[in-house]
Amino acid sequence: MQTRVWDIGTDIGGTFTDIIAVESASNETRIAKVPSRPDAPVRAMLEALAAVGLGANDVRRFVHGTTRVTNALVEERLPRVALVATAGFEDVLEIARYRREELYRLDIRPKAPPLVPPALCFGVKERLDHTGAVVEPLPEAEIERLIAWLKANEVQSVAICLLHSYANPVHEKMLAERLEGVVPHLCVSHEINPEAREYERASSTAFNAAAMPIAVEYLTELEEKLPLGAGLQVFHSAGAMVPVPAVKRRPLVMAMSGPAAGVSASARLARDLGRPRVLTFDMGGTTTDVCLIVDGAAEMTDTRMMGGRPLRQPMLAVHSIGAGGGSIVSLGPGGLTVGPKSAGSVPGPACYGRGGDRPTITDANAVLGYLDPEARLGDTIQLDVEAARRFIAPIAKSLGLGLTETALGIVKVANASMARALRRVTVERGVDGRDCTLLAFGGGGPMHATGLADIYGLKEIVVPAASSAFSALGCLTADFSFLQQRTVRMPLNGFPQAAFAERVGELVKEATTPLIANGIAERDIAIEHVALMRYAAQSDSIPIGFAMPLDTAVLEADFHRRHQQLFGYATGESCVIESVRVQAVKASMTPFSRPDVGRPPVTERVRDCVFEGGQPVSTAIIARETLTATVSGPAIIEDAWSTVVVPPGWQARADDLGNLFLNRSAA
Repeated sequence: MQTRVWDIGTDIGGTFTDIIAVESASNETRIAKVPSRPDAPVRAMLEALAAVGLGANDVRRFVHGTTRVTNALVEERLPRVALVATAGFEDVLEIARYRREELYRLDIRPKAPPLVPPALCFGVKERLDHTGAVVEPLPEAEIERLIAWLKANEVQSVAICLLHSYANPVHEKMLAERLEGVVPHLCVSHEINPEAREYERASSTAFNAAAMPIAVEYLTELEEKLPLGAGLQVFHSAGAMVPVPAVKRRPLVMAMSGPAAGVSASARLARDLGRPRVLTFDMGGTTTDVCLIVDGAAEMTDTRMMGGRPLRQPMLAVHSIGAGGGSIVSLGPGGLTVGPKSAGSVPGPACYGRGGDRPTITDANAVLGYLDPEARLGDTIQLDVEAARRFIAPIAKSLGLGLTETALGIVKVANASMARALRRVTVERGVDGRDCTLLAFGGGGPMHATGLADIYGLKEIVVPAASSAFSALGCLTADFSFLQQRTVRMPLNGFPQAAFAERVGELVKEATTPLIANGIAERDIAIEHVALMRYAAQSDSIPIGFAMPLDTAVLEADFHRRHQQLFGYATGESCVIESVRVQAVKASMTPFSRPDVGRPPVTERVRDCVFEGGQPVSTAIIARETLTATVSGPAIIEDAWSTVVVPPGWQARADDLGNLFLNRSAA
């Protein structure tokens, strides 16, 4: 019998680890979900592999997204990290930006404490100017002094961030060569974030240094358990796959990798469905993540805050809030609140019957009848609806409301929080979100999608096939890619074409090397160029795509046009290319396919559910696999892993690939 060859995509969430497997010859697709193990994520991935009936010997390619590094950084479960900076700039992290997190709230800290304490910051005597010219050489005595200091402080990881090293990394390279073997982990800013903005570059390098021990240990264990060589890959926050060796040097690329995978799959589906504007709505067990997709491409950003500190690198512009299915419901002086604290996977919501004693959004959905009381989540969790009722009851009593009224209130509060997140990625960017299609996925997205659409005024909802494990599918179907970005600061007046072409060539080589090292032929790699441009007097830049050789007249016209679209004006001022971004891409050939859930479909029946109005309504329970005609609400559409709520006033239909389309019913 011929051995089957499978490609695997996994997403490690706060509550469940999702997996999708595709057999390369027949495109057979399998899906499964197992409880996450925060202290043993590799074990959870192996359990997920077994859940789809496969072993390590069946796997050709294994791609995964994870929030392990992100969670460690946010929760500050970090090793001892030292910062090496130019003498006189050792306190760059402590000074930070001179602004408060909350301008008018004096009862909270003005800003986050530095990631590296002042006692572990070291200044070396050297100096470059902004062009990269050496003003003060780095003497050997300074390097020896640094080595002695590092040995005395016994740090695990070192971040090196010297002044203007983005323009000339000569001194950072000298230090890196001499410190090799002195400390277990070392990273330099010209590799992590070779751009201007000293504080953001130092913060990002320190983040990377803090993540290295965690990532290297985790990825090394994964390599041992799944010895696939180049077939073992990681999803990164810019929306594509990268090889493990590159991630060990730059673990920051894993920040937000799980949410980015869902956005990547959404962008591809938006192109396939011909939807020009799409809002992704990924509601998991711990967080809800939203992103805007325009013309099949997700919005990108260069900086996001993590734990009150900036992390600067190109990444998908995913906005996250602490409102997931496991978000804990509280009653305070201001009324009901949900999140940001979560019950996680252990003990989880009260209805999971694993010791949870705090009500959550999932418990509210269970009380309203949306969840199948006979279901076994991840083949292990038997729902206990009575436990959900028991822990929501004290809140209901305090409010003087009935149990179902309180559960409806919890769902409404959660939907309002998520609607605010949608406004962050639309209205605040000059986009009318009412013209968008809502793409709902994750464990909770399809349950809350219509409520969110009613608040926000959205006309159409798409629930993709494999919606509960859509981020895992994104890992599998994404492009194989690597990205580099660097400050160049070149004005278009008197543009230095030769110097620019040389810089771009260097970035292309840096971006393509990891792909070629993983067996991808250079002829199969596409190169995407982006210039981050601004007017000479501006501080922030906007991305403009271009082709090589560069036509500066076309680039300038494209910049003026885009500036007009974003800000309502464009001037005749001189323009500057602040930075250049190069992405090397090998397009994915993995198709989307309707997954085999590996179990019989749910039987069609009725169940009492509560919608707007507060009275139980006899609701049709429909197997998603058998849906062919248009269904009008109230209805619950279920498969083995997901629940789609179709309330009164809405209707749903399915296409041939298993995607569901929800629209308001005709009057």
